[in-house]
Amino acid sequence: MISVIIPALNEADSMEGTLRAIFALDSSLDVIVADGGSADGTVSIASSHGARVVQSGRGRGLQLARGAEEAHGEVLWFVHADTLPHPGALADIEAALRDPCLAGGNFRLRFDGHSLGARFLNRLQGLREILGWHYGDNTIFVRRGVYSKIGGFQPYPLFEDADLVKRIRRAGRFATLPGPVTSSSRRFENGRFLSTGVLWIVLQTLYWIGVPPRILSRLYPPARRYCPPIRRA
Repeated sequence: MISVIIPALNEADSMEGTLRAIFALDSSLDVIVADGGSADGTVSIASSHGARVVQSGRGRGLQLARGAEEAHGEVLWFVHADTLPHPGALADIEAALRDPCLAGGNFRLRFDGHSLGARFLNRLQGLREILGWHYGDNTIFVRRGVYSKIGGFQPYPLFEDADLVKRIRRAGRFATLPGPVTSSSRRFENGRFLSTGVLWIVLQTLYWIGVPPRILSRLYPPARRYCPPIRRA
């Protein structure tokens, strides 16, 4: 069984579309929404669409770890609340994990929208893969045994995903599957593409030279601060 873990904080505008897409893959999926104290309709939407909701301290690392604690599956698949899987995602994960040497993986990513920023980011995905920059918006799946062995998600407010992938790769092979999954480009919209892109490069560089994620998170504002709600069809 595959368990899907979704961290959420005030994601009412995204949650319904994401859950519909996930349950369309398999209506019997074990889906956990780890809520960090939402003040909108996130919790009620998640519950009404068949997800199990668990409460967590705020912070994506904390929420992902909390969701994994409640998961029943032998495979854990971590999906952001504004990210849509493609129709063959489950079959792709199951096929990839037939390789006993594979510890985990993710999917190639495309950003939604037709802005210049979204198109530019989509062209950069191959380069990001070559550089080994793997983040949660790609969605990450991992064998439960590997996840437990490497200590799971750390309570980081930023780069918790890159940290996990780094440790998965030490435990075995890590594969990026074609996919793609589709994520919101909201953080890069409304004239914020250049400033956000430069900031992310700076943060990534600082992270890889050893600056603690808790310090870096103070420089990275939430997407909701300046972006409109994501709309789903």
